[in-house]
Amino acid sequence: MSRIGKIPITLPRGAEARIDGNVLTVKGPKGSLSLDFHNHVKVRLEDGALLVERHSDERQDRAYHGLYQRLIRNMVTGVAEGFAKQLELVGVGYRATMDGKTLVMNLGFSHEVRFGPIDGVTLAVPDPTHVTVNGIDKQLVGQVAANIRRIRPPEPYKGKGIRYSGEHIRRKVGKAGV
Repeated sequence: MSRIGKIPITLPRGAEARIDGNVLTVKGPKGSLSLDFHNHVKVRLEDGALLVERHSDERQDRAYHGLYQRLIRNMVTGVAEGFAKQLELVGVGYRATMDGKTLVMNLGFSHEVRFGPIDGVTLAVPDPTHVTVNGIDKQLVGQVAANIRRIRPPEPYKGKGIRYSGEHIRRKVGKAGV
């Protein structure tokens, strides 16, 4: 039995789930998400908790068991609390501002970089060197944060660039003086 797959997912206060065939819909105070799950697993709602069960002990069924338990748990957490990723801009003159819903960044290029709004994700700039990505879909929040980081990834010599908050950049020594 999968250790992850057999853990019941308790619905927090204010969240509700509905199963309609192979589609699970979870609604909460932050929004609503739905998931079309595979035939290899069965999802039940029992006593305010969602249970994920597999049909057999085949390798594919075991793999889907843990996968769908975590996907559903992330949906429940997202509609109840939401997800956030923090990014740091490190470098002289690197800064970010908001122009309406568009993120505008100065990253050492000859031009400013504009990152447009994405449905389901909100961008915030608490101070000029930090960007926060918020949303209810964990995968979408992570993907948007990765797309912003990809604009100017941290370089290994001085550490300049966009990095996740708390991310450690391995530094290289550089050239030795002659």
